[in-house]
Amino acid sequence: MASESKRIGVLVGREWSWPPAFIDEVNKRDMGVVAEYVKLGGTRMNEANPYAVIVDRISQEIPYYRTYLKNAVLQGTIVVNNPFWSSADDKFFGACLLDRLGIQHARTVVLPSHSYIDGVVTESLRNLTYPVPWEEHIAYLGGFPLILKPAWGGGFKQVFKIHNLQELWTAYNETGTECMVLQQFIDWDNYARCLCIGQQDVLPIKFDVNRPWPHRYVVDDKFLSPELHDLIVKWAIQINRALGYDMNACEFAVKDGVPYAIDFTNPVPDFEVTSLTDHYFPFVVQKMADLCIELALGRRQRAQARPQWDALM
Repeated sequence: MASESKRIGVLVGREWSWPPAFIDEVNKRDMGVVAEYVKLGGTRMNEANPYAVIVDRISQEIPYYRTYLKNAVLQGTIVVNNPFWSSADDKFFGACLLDRLGIQHARTVVLPSHSYIDGVVTESLRNLTYPVPWEEHIAYLGGFPLILKPAWGGGFKQVFKIHNLQELWTAYNETGTECMVLQQFIDWDNYARCLCIGQQDVLPIKFDVNRPWPHRYVVDDKFLSPELHDLIVKWAIQINRALGYDMNACEFAVKDGVPYAIDFTNPVPDFEVTSLTDHYFPFVVQKMADLCIELALGRRQRAQARPQWDALM
């Protein structure tokens, strides 16, 4: 009697093109692995999980999904990306980690929040210096212009380009309880956004941040010199192994032939065909299918649950 097929579950949000394409790709290969949408209605303690692998595309926005996935890991399911680590990352720690790894990165300062939730009183903030030493931070970052953006999150939300102190204060005053980072602006002449799958497959794509979304990916397979392409791919692999991500997007701003890692903690990268174009969309379908099938069948070593940073430095 044939053995029962391994199952891959997909947790999704509003994206419409990648999930069905991925499920069809896995199922048509007929390798003893089937993919399907996860269906949930509540989870009991140590409830057995039927999936060998779950692809998580939405738990960053749905707390119940995140708690479900942590129990799934406890039951032996491989989750892409690991929910324990993707819950813990932030852009400032990532900047510090890359600095230790020797990967070129924009200088970064993490700031106290502008505001706090109800119930936080002045006495709870006695460890904070007031006012914030803005001039010292600006000098460390090399002067204006600067980028102000959240320490967590993505989707280009609450990202400000700052040209002077007044603009900085105005933007900071709009950030509420968000913890923000202030970052050196790289006046780039080339820009690459790398789709990273399985800590081994990296596709650098020309990315135009001045175009309206979703038309920022530019079809140009020769926008990087071979040497620069290889360096960016090497650094992207190193970044993903250090962060423990099997699904990520890493952005590099290139100035005078030198790449600077700008944004590299995107554990739910955009996979939609409307932005990736028909030219690049097959990469995220096929490579994610390769990864998840091999993980389900035990043919690929799973990502470390906790990256061993000392071994990478």
